[in-house]
Order: sequence, then structure tokens, then C-alpha cells
Amino acid sequence: MPPAPHKPDPDAWSDNAVTLAWLGHATVLINLYGVRILTDPALFARIGIDAWFGSIGPLRLTASALAPAELPDIDLVLVSHAHFDHLDTPSLAAVRGRPAAVMAPETSDLLPRRRYSSVRELRWDEAVRIDTPRGDVRVRAVEVKHWGARLQHDTHRGYNGYVVEREGRRLLIAGDTADTPRFASYRRYGPYEAAVMPIGAYDPWIHNHCTPEQAVAMAHAAGARLFVPVHHQSFALSREPYHEPIERTQAALAREPERLAIREIGQLVRIV
Repeated sequence: MPPAPHKPDPDAWSDNAVTLAWLGHATVLINLYGVRILTDPALFARIGIDAWFGSIGPLRLTASALAPAELPDIDLVLVSHAHFDHLDTPSLAAVRGRPAAVMAPETSDLLPRRRYSSVRELRWDEAVRIDTPRGDVRVRAVEVKHWGARLQHDTHRGYNGYVVEREGRRLLIAGDTADTPRFASYRRYGPYEAAVMPIGAYDPWIHNHCTPEQAVAMAHAAGARLFVPVHHQSFALSREPYHEPIERTQAALAREPERLAIREIGQLVRIV
């Protein structure tokens, strides 16, 4: 398993800016004016069913840009849904600090309890203010087009995207989604400094995962200034070639290349 091409240093980040680093798959480390946020943490070599000796499931193609011990103390963890590549229980147990957790409906029963200061499930269009030791952050759940069952029978579980706001700056975090016109309606919650959008696993799962072109169009419809692509280069969960999602994303943004904020695992973008 090769290392990530880049290694961020969150200890050097300013608390007077917005910084996002893509750690791999759907995991993004965010410093939102001092509040440390981690999305869908998947930090270990495998994802999948828990066993006494580790997880049984797909092996990473590229290592996480940061190991759990290299993370700063986290204030807030966002979990979009219960699929194994987004709700990875070993990673959630290894998150540093005592963060709050915001999760999709009917998923908090899967969360390791011992490290979390609070746990809140949000349904679509519900919002909550999370108070952390470093300040407050507002989180709103938004509807995406996906599905939430961890196993085939637990179809009661939900799935979310999120709008995160602090100090008048907003981020749109899509989680997992297929193409949907819903993102145009989220313009009313913006404007957004960046949209974190999935761009992989569309072949053959097009009914549950958008193409890169669709992801760019949805971020544009929502009014996001920068585009942060995730959900590629990390696990072999579908048939498209390794580099195809980011290559198609670059082509879709060829007329606005400055909007493509991150291309490789471990890269970061700083928004002053």
C-alpha cells in the first residue's frame, strides 16, 4: 500500500482561516476558524466487517494521508451514512479528543460511545448548533440521492449531506450522492466557500453515485466557489480506472481550473 502523495501538517494551520485537507476516500480534515472537523473517517488499511483481528473488507489502494495518532484533537465528526466506507467503527473509535458527532438518522447505534462528548442524529433540513471548546458551529442536514442500509435488511437507516457554517463561512459536504436536482435548492443556504463532492464509484453504481461531470454541475448549482473532489483513489469499489474520476473532473472544470482545489490525497486548500 503506497503512502499518500502529500502529508498535511494540521499543527501549522491558522485558526483564522478555513483549511481543508483530503485524507483519502470521503475523509476530510477541516479547520473552520479553529474548530476541527472530520468527515466520514476511514483511516486504517481496510474497511469492512469488524473482526477480532481487524476489518474484513477492501484494502486501501493508497494510505490515509494521516494516521489516527497524527490527527489533532477533533471537535466534531460528521458521518453521512452507515456504509462501511463511511462509517468505519475502528476509525471512529480512534479519533483523538472528545468530539461531538452528527450523524444520519438511525445510525448512532453503530458509533463507539466512549470518545464522544455528544451524539446527534439529524433528519433532512434539521439544523443544530454544536458548542465545542473552540467555539460553536452550525450543522444542517440536507437530502442527497443515495441509500443508507449497512446490511441488506436495515433499510431504516438514513443518509445525509451537510451544510457547515461558522463565522459566516459555509461548506457543503455531500457525503455520497447520485445525480439529483436538489443541490440547486441548497443555494439558499449559501454561498459556500467550497463543496466537498464524491466523484467515484459510478461504474456500475450510477444510480447511487454521480459521475464527475454531475458532481461539478451539482456544486455549481448550489453556488460553491471551490470544488473539493473525494471518494476516489482510495479503495477499489467499482470498475472505473484509478485516474479516470479526477481526469474527468479536470476536464469538466477546464474552463475554470482555479475552482478545482484538490487533486491528490493529502493535498489541502486554505481559504482566508
